[in-house]
Amino acid sequence: MVITNIKTTPVLIPFRYPPVTASGAISELPLVLLDVETNVGLTGHAYLFVFLKGMLKPTIGCVAAVEELVKGMSADPEQVDPILRRRLELLDIHGILGQVLAGLDMALWDIRAKSEDLSLAAVLGGTRDYLKSYNSCGLWVEKGDPEKVADQALELLAEGDFSAVKLRLGYESFEEDLAVVRAVKRSCGDAVDVMSDFNQGLDQKEALSRCQALDGEGLYWIEEPVRYDDYHGSSALAAAVKTPIQTGENLLNPLEFQKALKANAADYYMFDVQRIAGVTGWLAAVTLPEAASIPVSTHLFPEISIHFMAATENAHWLEYVDWASPVIREPTTVSGGKVQVPTTVGNGIAWNDEAVARYRVE
Repeated sequence: MVITNIKTTPVLIPFRYPPVTASGAISELPLVLLDVETNVGLTGHAYLFVFLKGMLKPTIGCVAAVEELVKGMSADPEQVDPILRRRLELLDIHGILGQVLAGLDMALWDIRAKSEDLSLAAVLGGTRDYLKSYNSCGLWVEKGDPEKVADQALELLAEGDFSAVKLRLGYESFEEDLAVVRAVKRSCGDAVDVMSDFNQGLDQKEALSRCQALDGEGLYWIEEPVRYDDYHGSSALAAAVKTPIQTGENLLNPLEFQKALKANAADYYMFDVQRIAGVTGWLAAVTLPEAASIPVSTHLFPEISIHFMAATENAHWLEYVDWASPVIREPTTVSGGKVQVPTTVGNGIAWNDEAVARYRVE
């Protein structure tokens, strides 16, 4: 079974709640849909989140360049990924190229599962039927009445009978941060877990001040208060703050995760499959000896992340977003605050062709 073609489709999808974080805003969701075809009729599906509409074309160009390298190559992800990374090691594989390699890897694992007539979770050795999930679709940094944010938290909780939501922080003043935290906590009640995320929006001094001041407010975790790669700065915060520190969504490969672990950069970690080097990178990261007792959560991509988490011994939380749902035939759903691990063959991603045609851009 060999790779014969990679088809790309650029789409631009509207958000229900457009993200506004301490690091910036995103008005629409630009995705590159990937279809990796083989000589035996099996096709692997995945998608890439490229953040800016202007990055669609260069991402597609990068896919075309990689396609020339992999045509005729075995469709086995455990062969393709190391070969490509060795061949391309003189290039910067931490940007668009790294994302494209991760997307290819995701699609090839889909093919692997389909060739074995199993779900991806089963191929990876998954032992769970359900995973707990928090709603991360909203609660962005918005000026105005904190009570409006609190009302939105209730809406998000009701959507899948969630028991946890994520709140973005990093307002201009700590007083604004505190007001919105208290409004959301008061509205949701003590039975609801409220995660918080600064999206790397603070310097070290301000992060220490704000995070320590938030101790006692009942937050489940404080995510990325400083730059993701400031491992020692994050470690100092984790040691000085009682509320658990979360990081990891921006880690670019398993080696960076290892560096973060050695620095004791956080209490909890989360991986983004597009950044951690795909399914292959995820597997390498979670099997590091140092990671054995560290709770691991996911970042975005719930459709495929649920499969990895089902096979991750120290699985923590699945981050739920509905961003790609409009173009997926059977999108991820949540009930009772949990997501059922799919048993359908492959990774469960198949395109809603009508929606893809509607949101396609040139």
